[in-house]
Amino acid sequence: MIVRIFSEDQYRLDESHHHELNTLDDAVVAAVEADDEDRFHEAYESLLDFIRKHGTVLGDDELEASDFIMPPADLSLEEAREEFTGEGLIPDPPAATA
Repeated sequence: MIVRIFSEDQYRLDESHHHELNTLDDAVVAAVEADDEDRFHEAYESLLDFIRKHGTVLGDDELEASDFIMPPADLSLEEAREEFTGEGLIPDPPAATA
């Protein structure tokens, strides 16, 4: 899957990371819904750090359609209220089929 961090880079992540991304995204949503600015910044930074750590940066010549687009790292809680609602930016991974 391809994840873009707005104003940074695009990252290729293995699909096996989808569940963890969703869990981190849910933590951001919970912090926003609780109106907890410190918790929001901590949770959002954890989400972006996970993407940076587990993803491989795509080169400038490898521009691909992004599966998920994350707002910039300096996102404010006020701005996050518009983005992180409901399921957040990363929906649950598709259920495995037998």
